[in-house]
Amino acid sequence: MRLQRSPKLAIGLVAIVCAFHTMTAFDIPLEVEQLPTITAQTPSSLIAFPFDESFPMTCEAKGNPTPEFRWTKNGQEFDPSLDPRLMKEEDSGTFVIPNNGNLTEYQGTYRCYASNKLGTAISKEIEFIVPNVPKFPKETLDPVVVEEGQPFTLKCDPPSGIPPLQIYWMTINMQHIEQDQRVSMGLNGDLYFSHAVEKDSRRDYCCFAAFPRIRTIVQKTAMSVVVKSRKSDSTQSANEILQRRPSLLTPSGVRSEVQLVRGEVLKLECIAEGYPTPQVEWVKVAHQLPAKAIVENHGKLLIVPGAEQEDSGKYLCKAKNPLGEVLHYFTVTVEEPPEWVFEPESQLSMIGSDVHIKCSASGTPQPTTAWRVNGVPLQDSPAASRSFFGDTVVLHNAKASDSAVYQCEASNKHGTLLSNANIMIMNLPPMILTNEGEEYSAVEGQGTMLHCKVFSSPPSAITWSKDDSSESVVGPRFTVHDNGSLEIYNVDKGDTGQYTCLARNTEGSSAIDASLYVKDPTRIVVAPEDQQILIGTTAQLSCLAEYDKSFSNDFELLWEKDDMEIALNYTENSRYFLEDATLHIINVSHRDQGVYKCVARTPVDRDVASALLMVLDVPDAPESLVLSEHKSKSVKLKWIPGDNHNSSTTEFIIQYEESQWELGSWKELQRVPGNHNSAVLKLHGHVDYRFRVSGVNAVGRGPPSQPTERYKTPPSAPDKNPENIKIEGHLPHEIDIKWKPLLPIEHNGPGLEYKVSYRRKDVEEDWKEQMVKRHSFVVKNTPTFVPYEIKIQARNHQGWGPEPKIVTGYSGEDFPSAAPDDVAVEVVNSSVVKVSWTPVHKDKLHGHLGGYRINWWRLRSLVDSKKSHGDKHTLTFPGDRTHAMVPGLTPFSEYSLIVMTFNGRGNGPGSHPVNFKTPEGVPEKNPVFRVTDVLRNSVTLVWAPPLEPNGILTGYLLEYQLINDTDELGPLQTADISNPETTKWTVHELEPLCKYKFYLCSCTTVGCGPVVSAEGTTNLLTSLASIHGGISTQGWFIGLMCAVALLTLTVLIACFVNRNKGGKYSVKEKEDLHPDVESQGMNDDTFCEYSDNDEKPLKGSQHSLSREIKAVESGDSLVDYGDEDTQFNEDGSFIGEYAGRKEKRASAEIKATIQTLA
Repeated sequence: MRLQRSPKLAIGLVAIVCAFHTMTAFDIPLEVEQLPTITAQTPSSLIAFPFDESFPMTCEAKGNPTPEFRWTKNGQEFDPSLDPRLMKEEDSGTFVIPNNGNLTEYQGTYRCYASNKLGTAISKEIEFIVPNVPKFPKETLDPVVVEEGQPFTLKCDPPSGIPPLQIYWMTINMQHIEQDQRVSMGLNGDLYFSHAVEKDSRRDYCCFAAFPRIRTIVQKTAMSVVVKSRKSDSTQSANEILQRRPSLLTPSGVRSEVQLVRGEVLKLECIAEGYPTPQVEWVKVAHQLPAKAIVENHGKLLIVPGAEQEDSGKYLCKAKNPLGEVLHYFTVTVEEPPEWVFEPESQLSMIGSDVHIKCSASGTPQPTTAWRVNGVPLQDSPAASRSFFGDTVVLHNAKASDSAVYQCEASNKHGTLLSNANIMIMNLPPMILTNEGEEYSAVEGQGTMLHCKVFSSPPSAITWSKDDSSESVVGPRFTVHDNGSLEIYNVDKGDTGQYTCLARNTEGSSAIDASLYVKDPTRIVVAPEDQQILIGTTAQLSCLAEYDKSFSNDFELLWEKDDMEIALNYTENSRYFLEDATLHIINVSHRDQGVYKCVARTPVDRDVASALLMVLDVPDAPESLVLSEHKSKSVKLKWIPGDNHNSSTTEFIIQYEESQWELGSWKELQRVPGNHNSAVLKLHGHVDYRFRVSGVNAVGRGPPSQPTERYKTPPSAPDKNPENIKIEGHLPHEIDIKWKPLLPIEHNGPGLEYKVSYRRKDVEEDWKEQMVKRHSFVVKNTPTFVPYEIKIQARNHQGWGPEPKIVTGYSGEDFPSAAPDDVAVEVVNSSVVKVSWTPVHKDKLHGHLGGYRINWWRLRSLVDSKKSHGDKHTLTFPGDRTHAMVPGLTPFSEYSLIVMTFNGRGNGPGSHPVNFKTPEGVPEKNPVFRVTDVLRNSVTLVWAPPLEPNGILTGYLLEYQLINDTDELGPLQTADISNPETTKWTVHELEPLCKYKFYLCSCTTVGCGPVVSAEGTTNLLTSLASIHGGISTQGWFIGLMCAVALLTLTVLIACFVNRNKGGKYSVKEKEDLHPDVESQGMNDDTFCEYSDNDEKPLKGSQHSLSREIKAVESGDSLVDYGDEDTQFNEDGSFIGEYAGRKEKRASAEIKATIQTLA
């Protein structure tokens, strides 16, 4: 990629990092002598849980020289290396206490000291706690005896252990003691009863204390409670004993003080006794209760999570019943552990400077501050140059020997803070920590950073120059940062070159060189596009990038999904592969949905393009199906729709299954729009239903939900009556009534049957009724074809269905008794006639009019006087009509026809026959047309007359023309043959060795029929006799003929044997019996300019006066004979027999001589 260069950089002024007198929050390289610094230590509390294998006491530090470590335990020196049971790590202060013996002796408070010749750093105090296994004391508890109505308390007194502590009251059988307004457990674990009732008497009250951190549960000895019942003849006196004012069981007194640390949970409780059971209310005096406050334990416990200073103050609990109330005040103080206000910081200062070390902390109560130097209390290590000013230690005119680790420790009763501050006093010339000769690559148009990390005391002034110039780089695109790094903004190709970093201070100077190369940026030129892909298909994401050609071996094209790199391992099971910068994801599933990033990366830059891939699928099955609003014939179904997988749900399909008739068969009940999640379902009676729901979206129908519980509706009367009632009369005096029966689910109860009611419509009469259980009924002895009114009503044991609709029908039909009158025939043309008639009166129909039928048959052809009754033909014309057209008649024939009407029962009588004749038409095509006796200048044509002349033949029209391979035709020649008996014609004056096409059609006075064609090629022979006479006298010819005769005899004997065995002639033998005379033409020499080309269309053909001659297939094929046989005589002529419809034509004998060149 070629980019334009920008102008060269200007060389400018020096860039300097200001030198400060004191450096804070610094990081001294380990190459420089320095004080120890604690880098890792164990938390301030280490609990020896019994299930842990070991307990590390961690203490790691860095420094130069390498620090040495020592420990104290409970303020006394402790050497881990002297105890063989402890595991000590090399070059570390860490040791490990194994859990393989009595850990109690290791319990105590530890502190680690890391020292070298410059000073000592100390760790926080670490308390190693070895918990005892908590146990309830073994004791014998007397039963608690209490009078009915009096309060009592069961003490738990749980043992101490590692918090948190969880207390439960249960029975010996591990059943929880029920707690309510009257019975509740306090924060201390005791179980309080505001007044005793008889059911409190039991012998197995057990207190269980659980310590989850040490996985321990302990049980106290079971306690027994005996409640004495106070019975009195006077109900009033009994009430005086039981009813009393409230008093508090806990806390005692009227005031309490509560202290807690900020962030802890504030819990205040008031448990009262009295009868009726007192109700507890909570108030914050002069304030509202905190918004985050929660009341639990039936109002007896107030909880304020995450207590802050504003939660301090006075709280009031009030327990009251109808006889009075009792109050208790809580004074809540929220205290805080120490927090740094100003934490001491490590400092690097020059010799002779003043150093200020400040330490300040806040907390409630106010923390106390203690100073140490190198782990020794400050008062035990006096120094003349050190003084105090409030919370600040000041070192005056510091010397190198004043370098030390100062510790400040702030503590109150809620915790301790410790900070180590390394105070280094030194003068040091610049030390450049960045390697010499670093090479940097930057991208044109972006920014870059050249590093020059320097350590010195005092701090150094740092300048950068380019290409051995004494001038420093300067300008708005260049910045030298405090850490010495040179930042260049909007880099261009002119920034390429060598740069020098120079660091100076009062102690000396140092320099390094670095090289910068500017590269073309990496750009994605074809980014992937957002896609919606159907689950199970293959997704393709394309990404094409341009990059600097120098990175050919370092360029990477990576793909990420949801910020996680996709591993392209190209294994058989991998669903991801990269091909031609396109990521293919095979068999996409739901987990493939997300944001895909194409990352084009070089060592110096990268470009990113992302696309969202959304996977389309059918909706997930709905969940949480609930039935509600149960009614006798309806129920409401609710559900939670499943994930629609990025294609909105268009509808929900509700299905049902019933258990009585088709158990396990689910059928559709209802559909609701996709934005609904409930539906009221209309149900049938006496059905045990289950329902399920599936969603539909553009992808398809999703899986069904889990079915609901069963819902059985009560029996009820039928909701509907039978439908699709059909009234048919198969016999003249019957009505056959059928209907679609109610489905089993529509019965609504047992005992379904049908009431069939019927009556004549045309006369006044009462309904006749019949109860049936099947779904059909026959009414007998009815008049023929009279109207009836019919209705069918369903009934079961619960009652009748709705009032049925009345359906009208007719009794059985009989055959029509009259034929159409005035039948007349009008000839339209030679093959179509129009038939008209007078309709049959409706009284003679005896049924519904179906229509009219015309039957006709051919009596004879008018060519022959002989009559022969042809096949009968029928046309049916539905409906009420008076005329019809009859097509497809044979011209020049005599016909007879009759007309009849019909109804549902059948045909009526036919009319009187009407005879008519059709006029002449054009003949059919000639079935045979062949070329025979082909000579040099003539050919002989033979044909057979048409099977149906459709009139009196007047002759034939013969036409022919020369054809060749150039799509050009010779002139069309015509020969009129006026003798209709002619079936053979010789055409003379033809050119030798030329191909001709012949056209033939038969004619009547009306016109000529369709054309048939044949082709033939002339040869060089003048006659067949000259050839025959010349060779027949030769001896070799006589011998040859004898050999041929002998061979023929042999072949005939073999064929005779083969036929007796069931053999058949081969295809070749059949072809030999029917040689193609047209194939005998010669194509070697061309005596004329026209030749044969069957595949090309004929152009320039002539037209006769009577019709158009078309290039069609040869009409001489024997196929045109239909099923008739064709035989050849011994002299080469053939006999064709042609048969018409029930008629035979005279045969024609045509002689054809087939000759080939020797």
